[in-house]
Amino acid sequence: MKRFHAHVNVENLADSVRFYTTLFGVAPGVTKPDYAKWMLNDPRVNFAISQRGRPAGIDHLGIQAEDEAELAGIGQRLLQADAVTLAEQAATCCYAHSDKFWAEDPQGVRWETFHTLGEATTYTSVSVAGADSASTCCGPTAASVVPKTCGPQSAGACC
Repeated sequence: MKRFHAHVNVENLADSVRFYTTLFGVAPGVTKPDYAKWMLNDPRVNFAISQRGRPAGIDHLGIQAEDEAELAGIGQRLLQADAVTLAEQAATCCYAHSDKFWAEDPQGVRWETFHTLGEATTYTSVSVAGADSASTCCGPTAASVVPKTCGPQSAGACC
């Protein structure tokens, strides 16, 4: 069964953790100095917040698949919609290793569809000199979106 995902950029992590803990009635299952995540069953949602230098507000929405086959089905539907902007395999982002398809809807809302493979000890594995990990993790930014011709074969090649 799929799980809805929302990732919100926040200005003050502690204040936001306090607010969402009260709203959801449970503390986050994952807490890092710059990140927190709730895996809720009612409603069934993977809700994450981060304080990483991006503008406050909704960063992206998504669907978390429970297995590779479910992700492949979602990816095929996104490819049919000509919406995939980036396909990734074994990406490290948000303290997790995942296979992903990033897409944009017609309004430019970024969607992350993913299958989590395991936990990571770092927010991202990007170590490019001078790179801002806030802009290299959590999918392509509007300025870096490539033409929507990526497919599963290009996963790992950054399209």
